[in-house]
Parts: sequence; structure tokens; C-alpha cells
Amino acid sequence: MLNALVLAKQRILKTMTGRTHDLAAITMLGVVVVVVPFHTVTLATVLLAVLANQIGGITPDIDQPTAPLWRNLPVGGPIGKVFDKMLGGHRFLTHSLLGAGIICLLVHYLLVFLHPIMPHIDISLVWAAFAIGVGSHLIMDSFTKEGVPWLLPIPIKFGLPPVKRLRITTGKAAETLLIFPGLIALDVWLCVSHYQHIATLIHTHLIQ
Repeated sequence: MLNALVLAKQRILKTMTGRTHDLAAITMLGVVVVVVPFHTVTLATVLLAVLANQIGGITPDIDQPTAPLWRNLPVGGPIGKVFDKMLGGHRFLTHSLLGAGIICLLVHYLLVFLHPIMPHIDISLVWAAFAIGVGSHLIMDSFTKEGVPWLLPIPIKFGLPPVKRLRITTGKAAETLLIFPGLIALDVWLCVSHYQHIATLIHTHLIQ
């Protein structure tokens, strides 16, 4: 019974962490949308960009066998363990600028390869949305006590703030009661304060 409760608690903490990364990815994408001028895009591009953004937001955790991606695949566990060994363990290569660059480059080549079968998709915007998701993941993990090895192969983990004891513990109260609600509040503020800008984008820059 005790073991079951412990496992249930671990699943809840992982889910909360995954939700935080999902929300952070879409929040950062929203910030870019209201700051950077956009040209006309198709609805299909927008939908695929949002999907790519959410995938990018969890991609750095492919180095963790218990990551959401592996948990949702039928044989994800064994595959995740292989990736864990190949990538040097959790919060190593994929949580660095070098690893993020490699991931984004591979996704770029994948989108170029797939572009002939989706000619109405602006792959540059889809790729940018994915990269924003990846970046948001590294930034959010920098706020945790473990930090992130931004400058690999230099094996030093950096965090925000620099003083480790001031950072949050993954899945604990600071994340669920401060970070997650804070991201929601930022999203609400973006929508309210930039309502006219967002409405103009939808009416004049979004086509079928």
C-alpha cells in the first residue's frame, strides 16, 4: 500500500513538471507572437507550429526513461533507457546549447524532407516554434536546484538565480503554487494587454 502511494505521488509530480514545461513553451511562443512582426500564415501552419512548440517543450527530456514521450509509447521504457545511456544521462547533452542546437538542426532537416508533402506549411515558422519550445525547457530547468549544463562540453551546471538554495525543487510547492500559476497569469496578461494586436493578426494575417 505504501509503495503504491509513493508511486502515485511520483506520477503526480512528473505530470505537474510536464504541465509546467508545456505551459512555459506556449507562453514563450505567445511572447514571440506579440513582439515579432508576422507575415501572412495559413491555419495549417499555425496548428502545426503549436504542435511543434509543445513537442519541443518536452524534447530535451528524451534523456530520461520516465519522460512523458517514452511513457506514452508502447515500448517507450526500453527505448528511453537506451537514449538515457547514449545521451549521457538526464540533464546532460540535451540540456545544453550544443545538444539543443543538434536537436533543432535535425528537426530542420526533417521538416525540409517532409515539406514536399505539405507545401502549404511554412516550415520556417514551424521550426522556430519547435526551437522556442526547446529553449523554454532549458530556461525553466535553470530555475531548479540541479541547474543546466548550458556550456557543454564544459561540465558546469548553471542556474537562476546563481545561489542554488534560492532555486526551486522540481515538482514541489514552489513550482505548483508559484511558477505554474505565474505562467498562467503571464498568459492572461499577454492576451488582455495585446488583445487588439492578437485580433489584428487573426483577422489580417491568418488565411485558410
